[in-house]
Amino acid sequence: MKKFEGILICSDLDGTLLRADKSVSKENLEAVRYFQREGGRFTFITGRVPEAARKIYEAVRPNAAIGCFNGGGVYDYESDTFLYFNPLHESYLSLVSLVDERMPDMGIQVNVARRVYFNKDNEAMRRFRAVTGLPNITCHYTEVKEPVAKVIFLHMEDSELSKLEALLTTHPLAEKFDFIRSEKTIFEILPKGVSKGALLLRLADIYGIDPKKTIAVGDYDNDVSMLSAAGLGIAVENASEKAKNAADRITVSNEAHAIAKIICDLDEGRIAL
Repeated sequence: MKKFEGILICSDLDGTLLRADKSVSKENLEAVRYFQREGGRFTFITGRVPEAARKIYEAVRPNAAIGCFNGGGVYDYESDTFLYFNPLHESYLSLVSLVDERMPDMGIQVNVARRVYFNKDNEAMRRFRAVTGLPNITCHYTEVKEPVAKVIFLHMEDSELSKLEALLTTHPLAEKFDFIRSEKTIFEILPKGVSKGALLLRLADIYGIDPKKTIAVGDYDNDVSMLSAAGLGIAVENASEKAKNAADRITVSNEAHAIAKIICDLDEGRIAL
């Protein structure tokens, strides 16, 4: 039996596996390769659509399907198929229309299985496109006819996102959805019951891995559920307070090759599952 057989590591991308320049360090890549050669499964669970994570996939080559849409999908690049996809309840349009009416400066984008539609632009949205490199496919949100994975709202001002959260979470339809602050400039509408934590457990089931033998690594509020659900939840040093409070332990920052540090600690017995 190989050293890491039966262990699954699920990492967040931005702020965790990725450095500030959105690259994966040589140290992290080499550690992941070693972990995989010794029987471990490594993948990532992200808020991104699969296409927005393709370059990272090609660099890292996870040996398990990835989690996408902050828990709303499981995608296998090798077969180009979704093993799981949970769309939003159609009444999401009422919430989006309300935001559009009450908060006209809020950026709006709709994510479907294989693309992102940019419905309303602002500075935060333009920065999002620059970072992700996604094509600027535009339309009105009412024109999207495909099943919707999630809706993202963006704004540069924290106070505006706080107002948005209050507006959505007190709406009569709020019980049909889950909501998450996934980055400093991003607030999302997700299908009810969708989370990174639930998806981590789904991945463990797909690959026949004991949930106690899973490790989750993250940095932000949307990672809290998987940090709590995993056998061992590890927050990076640069994580939000909510993520740190949910974690079992804290490791080095994303700039200090956090994934490599975790695999080294596992290899040398400083982490035990």
